[in-house]
Amino acid sequence: MKVFLLYRDRDFDSNCPLPPHSATLMKDLEIDRLLGAMAAGDAFLFDVAKKTLFASLSQTEDILYRQQVLRECLEHAAVIRDIYAIAVEAIEQEKKVWGAIFGRYPDSSLSRSIDVLRIFIGSLERLRVIADQSDEEFHSEGLKRFFEMITRELNDAYLDTVKSYLQRLTFKRGVLLSAELGKGNKLSQFVLLKPQDEKRGWRELLKRWMEQLSSKGTQESFVYQVADRDEAGMRALTELKGRGISNVATALAQSTDHILSFFTKLRMELGFYVGCLNLRDRLINKKETFCFPEPTSSDEQVFSARALYDVSLSLSIEDRAVGSDVDADEKSLILITGANRGGKSTFLRSVGLSQLMMQCGMFVAAQRFSANIRDGLYTHFKREEDSTLKSGKLDEELHRMSVIVDSITPHSLMLLNESFGSTNEREGSEIARQIVRSFLDSGVKVFYVTHMFDLAGGFYQEKMVNSLFLRAERLEDSTRTFRLIEGAPLPTSYGEDLYWRIFCHGPLQGNESLLGGDVGQRTRKAGMRK
Repeated sequence: MKVFLLYRDRDFDSNCPLPPHSATLMKDLEIDRLLGAMAAGDAFLFDVAKKTLFASLSQTEDILYRQQVLRECLEHAAVIRDIYAIAVEAIEQEKKVWGAIFGRYPDSSLSRSIDVLRIFIGSLERLRVIADQSDEEFHSEGLKRFFEMITRELNDAYLDTVKSYLQRLTFKRGVLLSAELGKGNKLSQFVLLKPQDEKRGWRELLKRWMEQLSSKGTQESFVYQVADRDEAGMRALTELKGRGISNVATALAQSTDHILSFFTKLRMELGFYVGCLNLRDRLINKKETFCFPEPTSSDEQVFSARALYDVSLSLSIEDRAVGSDVDADEKSLILITGANRGGKSTFLRSVGLSQLMMQCGMFVAAQRFSANIRDGLYTHFKREEDSTLKSGKLDEELHRMSVIVDSITPHSLMLLNESFGSTNEREGSEIARQIVRSFLDSGVKVFYVTHMFDLAGGFYQEKMVNSLFLRAERLEDSTRTFRLIEGAPLPTSYGEDLYWRIFCHGPLQGNESLLGGDVGQRTRKAGMRK
């Protein structure tokens, strides 16, 4: 039995390694918050969500296949949670069955397999009931095929046959074996025989009794009865029984492993959708919007969004997150400048999270979102200075960029956040300019948040048709709206706004500047207030 809920033609590989740079992505994009919302306190769901999020899909049809399944999971959340609970319960109950450590003994292995199969049959019957009740409610390729498989493979005849076999394998009337004498008169060729039908009528029993009377005096068989205290004889008898049922015990153990594998895969693949349900519930409770993105092929240059927001930020604050509108189709360089603490880094994280969520088949945090598939996602965010003083900040930034360059592929997505701002602006701009040009020449799409006017202004003056310039919106009274708007880079990031807000407890008035003639007076007032 196959699950095929995450992929059209294969099961999800839970042993697939994470990308080498996954730890960097986790830190820079604050993915832990997203995964925590999906897990809802369940460590298994956290692990499943993490593996699925980083196992990006590379074909639009695969993304759409998973989106169709997720849409129906959102519509029938109770059914999906019930199926997931059945899989979890079956796996947990199997672990509690005694006898696993004695699996090398055929008798113990057979007994344990019977107990496990009885648990599994009960779980499979519950799945069959759900499939019968939900047959006409699901139309996505993945779920429709799943329920059809359950109905076809777990029909009444199959379930009745399994129950019958389990009843016979308890050997309430003993074990019937046949064997041959081999070399040295050693027994070989053991065959477990089907026992006599326990439901024979009295006429058949009477007929057999009469046949035995008529054949009296003719030796048809030999009977040896082991004495109650004959331990050696009991061991020999147990060994004979074990050799006779060995093949059956092995086959039954393989059957339990097969069904356990099915429940394990079902739990794994359905766990991703349960995580999406948990995230959906969190966003609805916050009255946040979300949508299913429109993926396009990697050959296109597409990126557009309405009310795109940072889902990790939203999950960590009480208020709703502010979203931005972006139209960056046919653009491969998006430069973001503007006021300090205006939402630039938050926007950059929303871009990376949305790309990851789209390429694993999830909904995204926006009213509308469309982007082309990228081969990989890389981040280069500013870091705190090395406290061990083994290297300077610029050396550390260059080393991290060197690692990225060694592994990045064409048609990847590169997110840079104030990179190379640790040195003087002229040197940092020149380093960044050359790196960005190399990325663009290789087909890499670049989102760059920077305060370096020499870098941003230089690119703006070139008037490249494949570039877009966004700026963190700042109102006349210095208020930050935390939205991004299209606009040319400015030679200031309005750091004086933050100075006045922090030290003087109020906004600047009109065009008033800390650099004006009354700076000393205002600074003294600030000190007195503090």
